[in-house]
Amino acid sequence: MASGHRFHALDSLRGICALAVVLYHLHVVGSLTELAFFRSADLFVDFFFVLSGFVITHAYGARRDLDLRRFFILRTFRLAPLHVCLLGVFIVFEFVKWGAAQQGVTFNKEPFTGMYAPSQILPNLLLIQAWTPLTENMSFNYPSWSISIEYYMYLIFAAVVLCTSARRVLVWAGIVIVAVAMLYSGAGPFTALAYKGLACFFAGALCYKVFEALRRRVQLGFGVASLLEMLAGALIVWALSSDSPNKAVLASGLFCVTVTLYAFDAGIVSSLLRARLFELLGRLSYSIYLTHVIILSVLILLFMVLEKKTGLPLAPVFGDFRYLDSGYPWLNNLLVGLVLLAVIGISFVTYHLIEVNGQKWGRRLLGQRLPAQAVPG
Repeated sequence: MASGHRFHALDSLRGICALAVVLYHLHVVGSLTELAFFRSADLFVDFFFVLSGFVITHAYGARRDLDLRRFFILRTFRLAPLHVCLLGVFIVFEFVKWGAAQQGVTFNKEPFTGMYAPSQILPNLLLIQAWTPLTENMSFNYPSWSISIEYYMYLIFAAVVLCTSARRVLVWAGIVIVAVAMLYSGAGPFTALAYKGLACFFAGALCYKVFEALRRRVQLGFGVASLLEMLAGALIVWALSSDSPNKAVLASGLFCVTVTLYAFDAGIVSSLLRARLFELLGRLSYSIYLTHVIILSVLILLFMVLEKKTGLPLAPVFGDFRYLDSGYPWLNNLLVGLVLLAVIGISFVTYHLIEVNGQKWGRRLLGQRLPAQAVPG
């Protein structure tokens, strides 16, 4: 299969999972955000890791002449521009929160403290914040912790491709085994987030090799593929909605199976995922994932200001989380829908304004034109 081939169903699933993560971070009283499935939707980050490992292996895993400079520039300008821009927005937002605090609006945490401390700016710029226990792993735009892990996993992947040939699959398998062992032993110099990302990413690389082998030997018919696709989706919903203590391990395994299965693009669900709306969500998935927290933060601040002005409990705190509450269940669910539309709309802007232009800058450094589709991963 040519390295330029796109996995349309997987692209669309990336967008759908990004929206699920938005609902995980959004808390609205009595709304669909409080369903058990969405309360575990943070596990979809593991899906992103598996999918990234799968796609990057498709694009580069068989290379014997990998151009490290080209690879490094493409990866950097794929991930860094939006991340750095949003880091700047979060720093500005801390100043806004500081100004609001002067007007008597109180927050769970003081501005420019803890995860928003100035000392965390440099680790975020270098994308190392999630690798070391010496930094705040969830600092500033906290979903970017996974971008921190993913960025350096790409470089590890490139190093393995450059230094090995026939044995690279064994190296990938070794990384998975060591990362899982470190994760469950609590040993090693890196964070549990790093080991988790390494295990899922290189499991995704192995999934691509399984897919390659199956594609040569198995012809999935539409009926069988449709049944398997629906079964995989149902199992993921069941796993994330369950109370199993092994939910994370079970979900990661299901993500590996699902990515491998949907790569065939052979069933009815895959066909539905080729709809323009889902393909749009796939293109916007990175922006959706990175922009939604600042949108939610602004919304929460607005509700807190309105609460102070009206005396209504519009932004109650339950446990460690700030909720939104209009006072009416139907209005709360409508609010959830409007938030999703706002996230998609703003992500459309950031995708074209920052992501696409960022990739163009990288291509210019290489003296190349940006292709019609974004680079893999």
